[in-house]
Amino acid sequence: MSEGRVLQRKRDEGVAIAAVTGAATPLTGSQMTSAPGSEIHGQQGQAEKARLGTAVRRRSIALSMLPWGAGVLFLSLWQLGLFHWIFSLESYQLPVPSAIAASIQENANMLFRYAMYSGAEMLGGFLLGSLLGALAAAGASFFPTSGRAAVTVLSALNAVPIVALAPIMNNWFGDGIWSRIAVVTVITMAAMAVSLFKGLTSIQPQYSDLLNGLAASRMQFFWKLRLPHALPSLFAGLKINMSTSIIGAIVGEFFIASQGLGYLLSDQIRLANMPLAWSCIVIAAALGIVLYEAVVLAEKRLIPWNRARTDP
Repeated sequence: MSEGRVLQRKRDEGVAIAAVTGAATPLTGSQMTSAPGSEIHGQQGQAEKARLGTAVRRRSIALSMLPWGAGVLFLSLWQLGLFHWIFSLESYQLPVPSAIAASIQENANMLFRYAMYSGAEMLGGFLLGSLLGALAAAGASFFPTSGRAAVTVLSALNAVPIVALAPIMNNWFGDGIWSRIAVVTVITMAAMAVSLFKGLTSIQPQYSDLLNGLAASRMQFFWKLRLPHALPSLFAGLKINMSTSIIGAIVGEFFIASQGLGYLLSDQIRLANMPLAWSCIVIAAALGIVLYEAVVLAEKRLIPWNRARTDP
């Protein structure tokens, strides 16, 4: 920067500080360094910044505590019998949270063993269905016109009720674990295919024109552009599948099974042992939440730019 421009910049800063401090004439360079107004202005700015930071932290803490507070309120009202009064239920029909917690403690070993069995069915079907759906979407992306029709036909699997699918899978694969894995595979494959195909084919034209101008091959087009662009859609499909796979596993165990949370749940309902039946529901929900959060954590680690783009 030239000497003349430096002097002009200092004169401009002097005029600005004089306006803030109320000085009659613009301040010179030496006056600017010793002007009390500049120190006051700096201190005010730092105080304002600290005040805003404190307000943001308090708001963030309050928002994070809000779901916990709502959960505690819900359980408290349940324990006090509000829902029994509203729906005219007896305690044997709807056990209170303390009775469910006591049942979980008494049957911890059995619940853990059955939860691991249902978790194996859930994860096996989730991985297999997501893989098959991803392969179908990738193949369809090479032929977008006919591929879109194929993915639409595949998405019709979502319309098949699980209660109709489970007996068929039991008939095909027997009463072992593979029949429930097959149920979960079928209900997760379509969701992944639809979600990933949309991500693979929703490319902005300027990017396509750039690679076409560079004479990129179809495989280069897929690996360099389509797949990185579709990673958020891939994780969206994984999150949907993780939520639905626990439903498929539990419902599949209702029909023919000798282990698993679904089998224990239906058995205890027949015996009217509702605290243990509700314990199965609580453990299944906790299992689904833990595995869903694992997918969310993997998404944050592997594609952090998507989190920065979507978080408020």
